[in-house]
Amino acid sequence: MGKRIENAKKLIDENKSYSLDEAISFFLKEYSEKYSAKFDETIEFILKLGIDAKQSDQMVRGAVTMPNGLGKEKKVAVIIESSRVKEAKDSGADEVGGEDLIEKIKGGFLDFDVCVSTPGMMSKVSTIGKLLGPKGLMPNPKLGTVSDDIKTAVKNIKKGQVEFRVDKNGIIHTGIAKIKLEQEKIKENIMELYNAILSARPAKSKGIYMKNLFLTTTHGPSLKLDLKSFVV
Repeated sequence: MGKRIENAKKLIDENKSYSLDEAISFFLKEYSEKYSAKFDETIEFILKLGIDAKQSDQMVRGAVTMPNGLGKEKKVAVIIESSRVKEAKDSGADEVGGEDLIEKIKGGFLDFDVCVSTPGMMSKVSTIGKLLGPKGLMPNPKLGTVSDDIKTAVKNIKKGQVEFRVDKNGIIHTGIAKIKLEQEKIKENIMELYNAILSARPAKSKGIYMKNLFLTTTHGPSLKLDLKSFVV
């Protein structure tokens, strides 16, 4: 671990659970002023859930649009029927096509962050599932990336849609904002994601659902949060 992060960690009380406001303030002030990296770091949200992630009926997954964006616009590819290509291009998608785009992806093209498909094209998209799946790019109805409403799907992604998915250890880890965003806007983004995960609690989940929550940055230390500060 670098000296910069070691020095930043000295500012943290590891025996304390910080309120959400305290944690955000730390990263925007003490950390950002002295120890942040030489680029616009991302504030990251790490949540440990009290679920059995090995059980398929306890999967926690979804997507939510950040009210204040992510500070970086995503490249969107849309796979759509040939008769609707103009509609997809007008929606603001970066790459649009039907079977031609599928063939292009088979040839190695993956220069996009999100892939959207209409329901009618999914049988053909499934042929490139082995290429898209490992990259987290496979369209999914639960994430709003399989939709007939292409305009809304692309708009939400461009605005700052965050996908969340619990891993095999019961952890959700995702970026929620750039560190240069204002404190209140960062807080609004975090609360939007927190509430979306809360609403996605599996029916079979028993006991404590939200166990431990941390905030960190791309190359910074992490702060444990007091979950009581999320009760509004």
